[in-house]
Amino acid sequence: MKSAVIVFPGSNCDHDMYHALKTMGHEVDFVWHKTADLSDYQLVTLPGGFSYGDYLRAGAIARFSTIMNAVTDFAKSGKPVIGVCNGFQVLVECGLLPGALLRNENLRFVCRYIHLKAENNGTIFTKSVPQDQPLKIPVAHGEGRYFMEADDIRQLEDNGQIVFRYVDTALQTTDAANPNGSVNNIAGIVNEAGNVLGMMPHPERAIETILGSDDGRYIFESLN
Repeated sequence: MKSAVIVFPGSNCDHDMYHALKTMGHEVDFVWHKTADLSDYQLVTLPGGFSYGDYLRAGAIARFSTIMNAVTDFAKSGKPVIGVCNGFQVLVECGLLPGALLRNENLRFVCRYIHLKAENNGTIFTKSVPQDQPLKIPVAHGEGRYFMEADDIRQLEDNGQIVFRYVDTALQTTDAANPNGSVNNIAGIVNEAGNVLGMMPHPERAIETILGSDDGRYIFESLN
């Protein structure tokens, strides 16, 4: 699979994503945000970081980059797109994913390992993820609190668009397991078509046991 890692001014997890994809056997290119064509790729990833310094709010300026027109066309063609952390924020800002990502409930940056549960194993991103095992994945964000109104959340639930939740080691969705106050412990969602994934935790930082966990591999293996 030939994959693109989009690089904005301020991206700082682009090399992490590049390394993860390479490790999983992908052919990978860094693609600068002024690029207008993604037709050579089978997967597009938007990595974490602080695009444009997170001025205004996270992802609000990056959505106007030239590359985002190409990302939108890529997504509308049905090809897979993954946005992690800041990449998730950009996908929400440009309308490829619903909802909003707000300041963490405690108003502090959080950087630690958390546990995830796969809620929907029927997506192209989660088909290899075990349902009976909590995934140990790191988070590192200050604006990761996912929010939607109650009626809209019910629609996400009904559509199977909620793919990851924050859980404890017993797979329970407790308040203590939620690192940022996200509504219903939501950690990752997909669009209605199921080909665009946004998640706050960093699976690209959990593909080697030397880093503390290789549970992120399940997500990348699902795409192969």
